[in-house]
Amino acid sequence: MHITLAQLASSTDVDANLARIAELTATVGSTDLLVLPEAVMADFGKPDTPLGPLAQPLDGPFTDAIAGLARRTGATVVAGMFERSEDAERPFNTLLAVGPDGALRAHYRKAHLYDSFGYRESDRLQQGELVPAVLHVGDVGLGLMTCYDLRFPEHSRALVDAGADVLVVPAAWVRGPLKEEHWQTLLHARAIENTVYVAAAAQCGRRYCGHSRLVDPMGVVVAGIGEAEGTIAASVSRDRIAEVRATNPALEHRRWQVSAP
Repeated sequence: MHITLAQLASSTDVDANLARIAELTATVGSTDLLVLPEAVMADFGKPDTPLGPLAQPLDGPFTDAIAGLARRTGATVVAGMFERSEDAERPFNTLLAVGPDGALRAHYRKAHLYDSFGYRESDRLQQGELVPAVLHVGDVGLGLMTCYDLRFPEHSRALVDAGADVLVVPAAWVRGPLKEEHWQTLLHARAIENTVYVAAAAQCGRRYCGHSRLVDPMGVVVAGIGEAEGTIAASVSRDRIAEVRATNPALEHRRWQVSAP
């Protein structure tokens, strides 16, 4: 499977974000999976920016635009959006996955809200249910998780137990003391402990740390980017996963068995 990760800084202007996505992906060649960051439809903005007015339904114009991108690139596209909920002021922080035919293949509503480091995401967003979101592209299982979910190892393990070979992690990881180190360390840890690939596409700019990367099951960075906008591409291999699991059969050796929710 060939994966492309796009790193960019979104704004609260949905149309401007779609235009920037189109520019950034215009030269993307043949790829099976294109991953865009969390909140790429519309950024969080300032802490007092209401997110309800920015939200759209899953079958709204943003999804239609992503479907067009999927058809153009021939890829499954994963992107972050704010999805309307029953609370008009607090939408869901949602990932959608659209297939190359333009059909919605899966969606995931962020389960762990970022009530940490002096911020309360739950004041602005609705919490999603604990349901492992896994879809397949060919014979590769993709597990969807968002940003702060990365700090909860049981979440990634539930995805792996549900069939994920690649953890797909769109994020808007906020800059701050030691935050970049946390981001990189946790990406590598989730890959190593689960013997899977981790494909992380992050926002960048003044507020977010960037450093999108594809990490292999041994914790090796297959492809990465620094702080600037851009795209990176690399391949994942089920043979590599099997090779690593033969060397490090940690999943077979575990004794704690935690059922997926």
